[in-house]
Amino acid sequence: MPRPQRLLTTTAFAMCLFVPLASLANAQWANTAETKQPNAPDQKPAFKEQTRAAQPEKMPSLQKTVVADDLPHLWSMEILPDGRLLVAAKEGAMHIIADGKAGPALEGVPEVSSDGQGGLLDIALAPDFESSGNIYFSFSEPRDGGNGTSVASAKLVQNGDTAVLEDTRVIFRQMPTYDGDKHFGSRLAFGPAGELFVTVGERSDAEMRGQSQDTASGLGKVFRIDTSGKPFEGNPFVGKDNALPEIWSYGHRNIQSATIDGDGRLWTVEHGPKGGDELNLPKAGLNYGWPIITYGIEYSGGTVGEGLTAKEGMEQPVYYWDPVIGPSGMAYYSSDAIPEWKGSLIIGGLVTQGLVVLKLENDKVVSEGRLPLEARIRDVKIDKDGSVYAVTEERGGGKSQILKLSPEA
Repeated sequence: MPRPQRLLTTTAFAMCLFVPLASLANAQWANTAETKQPNAPDQKPAFKEQTRAAQPEKMPSLQKTVVADDLPHLWSMEILPDGRLLVAAKEGAMHIIADGKAGPALEGVPEVSSDGQGGLLDIALAPDFESSGNIYFSFSEPRDGGNGTSVASAKLVQNGDTAVLEDTRVIFRQMPTYDGDKHFGSRLAFGPAGELFVTVGERSDAEMRGQSQDTASGLGKVFRIDTSGKPFEGNPFVGKDNALPEIWSYGHRNIQSATIDGDGRLWTVEHGPKGGDELNLPKAGLNYGWPIITYGIEYSGGTVGEGLTAKEGMEQPVYYWDPVIGPSGMAYYSSDAIPEWKGSLIIGGLVTQGLVVLKLENDKVVSEGRLPLEARIRDVKIDKDGSVYAVTEERGGGKSQILKLSPEA
């Protein structure tokens, strides 16, 4: 593979990571990554460092290179064992990227509903991909009466420079179907026992969002299924009346970031309203509150519901942002290659246009660092050598790039 063009010197890249203190508008947040006024200034965190944690003492000096440019509008990527990249384009095509170029669209991808926030969404390689070739992907599926988030499996069959999806079949459908174009989610993450976590949205509109609280509905949920789409053994609602057995947790808004940490646990970040993006560690059967409790406000400026941020029986987020970061894509960093980031969650920022790095200790956020990339970040992945890959997108559905961030040799 030709060496990608180096875009920034290490020194210049490191210097751009910090905002000069003299430029901060409010000394109260002089040591935090977020310095703008919150949208809901009267809302208070439930515990210390639930929001606006201190910046890290040190951010790494990294080299940024462009792995691939002039790509269609991408939503996700996976790194194949041979180092090539499998990517999903929002409009409904998959490609394999090699030597910086996207190959032809793979046959075998089903029709997608790509209006609004819909499209071909996340991709996940099966845990046994190297032997089976199986992949899983989520997409907004056109249906009678509307659409919904669905999950499909397929076998990626590679023959030299060509590849095709075979035996494509839908294994799981979020129900009910709804005629809308927002809040499909969706991320896929395999747990250590081979369980597949599927995150979805609650379809946004006021008449639908309340179904996040209804365990008989598939809106606003995290699901845990097996590779055939059936409820995973031990799910909290198996055998309970008027509850979907695939549900793992509920009360979510629109989850577009999910990853598994070093202990095999699922972490998610969901889009909140205007101020109210939140990091959660979803646990079996628990209610994460939307739309009854939330930080932030409606986009119109009014309160969400009664304006509550806490209620008995509903979980607090581990962390929240006001203003929002616009989370999409997330990876847990366990490599020694970038020691400053080891044990951190690395989140793509659509609004903040870069990476948001949360250092965790005892399941709490102890620092938040931001690495500006001057582009909306849609997905994040970690290579086996510890390099960080970031998928960019142009606002309004334009082209994408794939960036690689790595330490200096």
